[in-house]
Order: sequence, then C-alpha cells, then structure tokens
Amino acid sequence: MPIISVILATYNWPEALAKCLASLQQQTDLDFEIVIADDGSSSPTQGLINQVERSFPVKITHLWQEDLGFRKTIILNQAIQAAGGDYLIFLDGDCIVQPDFIQQHRLLAEQNCLVTGSRILLDKKLSHEILTSNYWDFRQFKKNAPVERCRGGINKLIPLFIKLRNAGWRYYKKFVWRRIKGCNMACWKTDALAIQGFDETMIGWGHEDADFVFRLQKNGVIRKSGSWSTEVLHLFHSIEDRSRAEENARRVREKILAKNQ
Repeated sequence: MPIISVILATYNWPEALAKCLASLQQQTDLDFEIVIADDGSSSPTQGLINQVERSFPVKITHLWQEDLGFRKTIILNQAIQAAGGDYLIFLDGDCIVQPDFIQQHRLLAEQNCLVTGSRILLDKKLSHEILTSNYWDFRQFKKNAPVERCRGGINKLIPLFIKLRNAGWRYYKKFVWRRIKGCNMACWKTDALAIQGFDETMIGWGHEDADFVFRLQKNGVIRKSGSWSTEVLHLFHSIEDRSRAEENARRVREKILAKNQ
C-alpha cells in the first residue's frame, strides 16, 4: 500500500484551513502525512498550524514562501520535493473532505495512473455557517444535505451517499480539459518528478492544474476519474484575480497543439 502525502495548498484563510484540517483529522485511514504549501499567508495561519499540530494524529509539515503574488506552482513544487510519501494527493485549504477521502484515494491509486477528483460546491450561506461553527461534524452535514440540496446550498447530493468502485469507465483515453480540479487530484511522486512538477513560469490564477495533468498524460501516465468516490466540499469564496487566466490557458493550448502536430 502506498505511503500517502496530502499536499495542502493554502493562502490567508485560516478559518477555512481549520475546517479542512479538522476533516483530515477525522479520516478512517490515518496512514498519511500533510505537507502544507503556503503561498505567503500572514501570521494567523502559522498560529493555527502551531495549535493544531500539537494534537494532530499525523505529521504536519508547513512550507511557506514570501507573498509576492499568486505563485502557487512554486510552493507546490517545494511540497512535492518535501513529501515523504510515494503517492501525492493535492488538496486546497478551502475544501473539506469526507471521512473516507484518503481511503477512497488509496483504493483508486494505481501504478502509471493519476486521479482527478471532483467537488461539491457550497453556497455562501452554508459556507458561513460551517466556518463560524465550533467544530466540523460530517454526519450532521450529511443528514442535512437533502434539505440543503433542495434549498440550493449544495449543487450535488447523491455522491455523498453512493460510492462507485474502480471500473473501466474511470479511464480517459485522451486528454480532456474538463473536470480537472487542482483542489482534488492525485499522482505518484515519481511521475510528478519526471515532468519536473508544475510549470513555475505559470503565475497568477488559472490552469496550472490542467497543464500539470496534460504533461503527465503526455509522459504516458493514464488519467482516471475520481468522481463518485473522492468528492470534496468546496467552500464559497469571492472570485480571485483572474487576469492571468487567459494567458495561462493559451499556453496550455499551445502545448496541446504542438503535441498533436
């Protein structure tokens, strides 16, 4: 069974990070470590991590870089290098995971494959209620989920109750841009290192995850879907600065075009 490293990206939202860590603390499978990839958060995030790690059931490593704008690719690559696990799960600090998140990713882990998971979007009201609560209780969340689905508080319901096993439908035959979520994906560390990790010249928000997946597939790694197994709960937040998104997308499209020529 692979040793798992959760690479947890965060930036200046300790309230969300606290709930994310609380959900990781409640995993059915605790055979993993956490490497926090911090893109320049201020002192409250460090204070939270110092407090949490004292009683946390797994090892936490906190990597920090100076805040010089959105440089997520750089800190992610540092986290890849620092990870002690054979298998890497990429997660964002504004996401809360289900209790079997690690277990489901472990079941889907397969040599020469990467996994791209999916997410359940939470609206502003529900996100606020969760962030201002004193604790995280997935059982209560799941119990209230049907009502929240009717209200519009979440955009998916059934994946919380039904988990599908490994099967042929999970395998992609070619690169598809859709459904790549950097907040929930996984690959082997050796495969990530083979492509030199994320493209550090891609700065600003947008499509660094698609570029990473494309280059893994170009290098012979097979993509698998993690849907109906690994869904994370994505907390509502305001839209980031997306001024670099189109430029980053253009660069990915150029790489795809070059491969197909």
